[in-house]
Amino acid sequence: MATIDPRSGYCPSNSIFYSKRKPITLPSNQSIDVTTFISSRAHSGKIAFIDASSGQKLSFTDVWNAVEALASCLSVNMGIRKGHVVLLLSPNSIYFPIICLAVMSLGGIITTTNPLNTSSEISKQIKDSKPVLAFTIPELLPKITGSNLPVILINGEELAFTSDSKLRIIGTLEKLIMEKPAERRMKERVTQEDTATLLYSSGTTGASKGVISSHRNLIAMVQTIVGRFKLDEGEQTFICTVPMFHIYGLAAFAAGILASGSTVVVLSKFEMDEMLSSIHKYKASYLPLVPPILVALVNNAGLIQKKYDLSSLKNVLSGGAPLSKEVTEGFLEKYPSVRILQGYGLTESSGIGASTDSLEESRRYGTAGMLSPSMEAKIVDPESGEAFPVNKTGELWLRGPSIMKGYFSNEEATASTLDSDGWLRTGDLCYIDEDGFIFVVDRLKELIKYKGYQVPPAELEALLLTHPEISDAAVIPFPDKDVGQFPMAYIVRKSGSTISESAIMDFVAKQVAPYKRIRRVSFVASIPKNPSGKILRKDLIKLATSKL
Repeated sequence: MATIDPRSGYCPSNSIFYSKRKPITLPSNQSIDVTTFISSRAHSGKIAFIDASSGQKLSFTDVWNAVEALASCLSVNMGIRKGHVVLLLSPNSIYFPIICLAVMSLGGIITTTNPLNTSSEISKQIKDSKPVLAFTIPELLPKITGSNLPVILINGEELAFTSDSKLRIIGTLEKLIMEKPAERRMKERVTQEDTATLLYSSGTTGASKGVISSHRNLIAMVQTIVGRFKLDEGEQTFICTVPMFHIYGLAAFAAGILASGSTVVVLSKFEMDEMLSSIHKYKASYLPLVPPILVALVNNAGLIQKKYDLSSLKNVLSGGAPLSKEVTEGFLEKYPSVRILQGYGLTESSGIGASTDSLEESRRYGTAGMLSPSMEAKIVDPESGEAFPVNKTGELWLRGPSIMKGYFSNEEATASTLDSDGWLRTGDLCYIDEDGFIFVVDRLKELIKYKGYQVPPAELEALLLTHPEISDAAVIPFPDKDVGQFPMAYIVRKSGSTISESAIMDFVAKQVAPYKRIRRVSFVASIPKNPSGKILRKDLIKLATSKL
């Protein structure tokens, strides 16, 4: 057996980093779907889902009865078979998981889409994934009118749509889940290798692509979540602020947490006030969020603590972007009894990759965490393909039971992302330190190439944020015919500051190599970011180059 360094998890003979966490167990029975796997886990929980705004509750019995009724109806009355794709277009709701679990139990494939997407974005996804049926809410019907899909309405009366004959409303979810399941329905054999979900990744490299996740991928995700939050040791109450159409929301909140008997309080859309009053009202112990919300909790701590009782809150789960030392310490100072846990994952890895599972681990500032259970990693030089040891920066490659099967009907994209040995190229530039902690330096695709030198924008952004007069910053590549690209900064000044472009350039120039200097500055009111707090550099690049 090759020697693995117990401290870093690194094995010099094959250049692989191994997870230091206890491995997950996967069912030995290959003919099991994720729904059956979740429903067969023993626990003593009572309430599965609570609707935060109406207070409506679904017990575990309610959930499994509804899943069985809906699956029976989809199979017997609507002919949904293994391999059929079903589109789910809906904000978070206590019914979202029921639809996913029912479809997956038949071997059907769930594809979700963001309700904020435009009709044309959604029609592109429909054209690509070819669903046979859609679930949506009445308000979102206009977004799929041109699709000619049969529709089941969630929380809708059966509305007769006279204005548009193309939409066939064939039922409402509320009615279907009340029906008695058919005595005899044909059950097709579903295996762990079959496709369960088709989620579209934000397409960090160009157009958005359908990510094929198998039942085994999702079962691995469930096992990781249950282990990570030690949910076998007692039920907890989670606030679900994460969108369920997103891999983390779907796998954790619509599936994983259910397996442990814990309770999920569902917010249909994110609202600070509703989130805080739900923690107070339902005595929630876990709160998942993205860094911008965490910052708001720190900045408004005084007011929040006067108005809400947050004493039940024990853990805050942050994902999307690593937290800085200032934010982490600021939070711990204001909320001393709450632990901050971080996570790193991609749609392509079923939301799994690395995590910090204790306060001590989270205090490794800037880390994405240690490798998740059963996950392996390599750090690879993007130019030469050589695999690196500890403390050297290269592209992070991941391999493990939660890695996707590939991109849907896109062999070219699959081949450039997954290699023949099952390694997923994450597109993130990282290093792993001597204790096995992963640090994300930047996105490989976002590197600025100055005269052939690589400049990571995130490094310059972190430096700019240390300036006392700068409240936010983003750095992008600016095209230049002589040097290729140079770093340009977008800066949000702190109120009252009049700091100049040249002062900012000098501040950076004193602290970095000449090729990393910022050579252009523009002041803005705010930096555009996506819902998970990542800077929308593409938008800023457009803005900068539109003036050329």
